[in-house]
Amino acid sequence: MFKVGLIGGTGLEKLNILQAVDELNIETPYGNASSSFYHGKTGKFEVYILSRHGRDHSIPPTQVNNRGNIYALKKLGCQYIFATTACGSLRDEIRRGDVVIPDQFIDFTKHRINTFYDHFGPGQLGHTSMADPFSDKLRQILIKACKDLELSYHSNGNIVTIEGPRFSTRAESKMFRLLGADIVNMSIAPEVSLANEAGIPYASIALSTDYDSWKQDDEPVTWDNVLQVFNDNVKHVTNLLVHILETDQSL
Repeated sequence: MFKVGLIGGTGLEKLNILQAVDELNIETPYGNASSSFYHGKTGKFEVYILSRHGRDHSIPPTQVNNRGNIYALKKLGCQYIFATTACGSLRDEIRRGDVVIPDQFIDFTKHRINTFYDHFGPGQLGHTSMADPFSDKLRQILIKACKDLELSYHSNGNIVTIEGPRFSTRAESKMFRLLGADIVNMSIAPEVSLANEAGIPYASIALSTDYDSWKQDDEPVTWDNVLQVFNDNVKHVTNLLVHILETDQSL
């Protein structure tokens, strides 16, 4: 039975396809994970669900214990990680409610510990390849599921992660576009790079909720608007994961 970790927030803990659900607390050398893990089984998968910002969404992006979260999933024996995130669109063609399957990231955070290799002895420092940080195998599974469900989706995208919790200025938003970013969020880095260091294939489902601040003919992003669009469209994300867990035979 394959062990799959799901990292996200609203909606994931409500997946109703898991059997024999229990709740686990995992200790790590990096402190407690963001939440306990909902654990259950469906088909050939054993699933562990983690709320990145806590069950009550009380943990700001900078204070998310990314190392504890990834270490806990590794300790649980997870072989794959699917992560979900809301994001702002930096491109006209990525509309509100669209799903994006990122293939690259830019880490624009400033205050987060982004490696496990910071407490090692001489000769033990690690330098992990990050050329293709998102698992192509998992990305292709997500893309196929998007096609099966006839979602409005984009099969690749460069996601830039900012520190938050504030949103971008117009100048920053325009700069990210010039850097080649397609979407912006506050969660994926360093989560994805830590998963790579831990040797766990990782892929993300990004749900576009706004146009950040670069569009002069559109209202700049607000938290209330993000929540409204996310809540209206989160079913696409949960349906995507349910479809994979219930039907996928390629893992």
